[in-house]
Amino acid sequence: MLFLLSSNGSFKPYMYKKILLLFVIILISGCGYIVPTPAQRFTTLKKLIDHHDVQSEVLSAKKFDLYSVHSNLSQCENSFVSIYIEGDGLPWITIDTISQDPTPIDPLGLKLFLQDTNQCKVYLARPCQYVRNSSCVQSIWTNRRFSENVIESFNQVLDEIKKRSGASSFKLFGYSGGGAIAALLAARRDDISRLVTIGGNLDTAYWTKEHYISPLSGSLNPADFSQKLKKIKQIHLVGEDDTIVGFSVLKSYCKRFEDKRNIRYKIYKKFNHHCCWKRYWKNILSDLDKKGTNTFELCK
Repeated sequence: MLFLLSSNGSFKPYMYKKILLLFVIILISGCGYIVPTPAQRFTTLKKLIDHHDVQSEVLSAKKFDLYSVHSNLSQCENSFVSIYIEGDGLPWITIDTISQDPTPIDPLGLKLFLQDTNQCKVYLARPCQYVRNSSCVQSIWTNRRFSENVIESFNQVLDEIKKRSGASSFKLFGYSGGGAIAALLAARRDDISRLVTIGGNLDTAYWTKEHYISPLSGSLNPADFSQKLKKIKQIHLVGEDDTIVGFSVLKSYCKRFEDKRNIRYKIYKKFNHHCCWKRYWKNILSDLDKKGTNTFELCK
């Protein structure tokens, strides 16, 4: 971890551009690591979905095209569809250099999607990941990553999925920044049966202050929608060792709710922001589906 110290040796906060990708900086500077090109990252996705009974497709909204991977949606009428929303990907190359392409190097959201045995499921990448259009400017994967235009694009795509599949409802799964997207979607829809986040950035204002980084100007903050979210059944999963989006962010989010009866969480020992969600995802899903929500802690 990098610290800047004052002359007397005390901690001096520094306005980092993006603490989320310190691990990339370490790899670049320490081992001569070269960030994979967008084409190489797309190849990674293709290799991951090979041998799975899924298909990829670009789903278009008014502002953004969203890259998707999904099961056979024709079999989902009057059922629910599990929607997996990817994390922030690669918004920054270094603390001072914005990435030219936010496509993730390690698409954990996709890996969790592939572990899910539900026959009705869709993976959604974030705007400008894997696919670009004229609306793809750098602010879309930096300060405006949770903007109204971004959320409305996801909303339109969910409408299209519902129309095509005949599904009655959605279960939303959001990893990291995808958790913010999922929560903001749940706040404006009436067909969300469950909201699940994994290391979810649920209070972006608190998160930027905690890490001494610039506010996400132009973005919506899930914590500001507590009145609309209080009726949604929510389960938030946090890694005990997560230093990127830790339990303190969830605590700040929970404090915004007067009625917390629908908000539950679990802290996973020895997990961090990246490890070990994929390894245990099938077991976690089993806990969610078989044991119900009562085995998870109530938000305080």
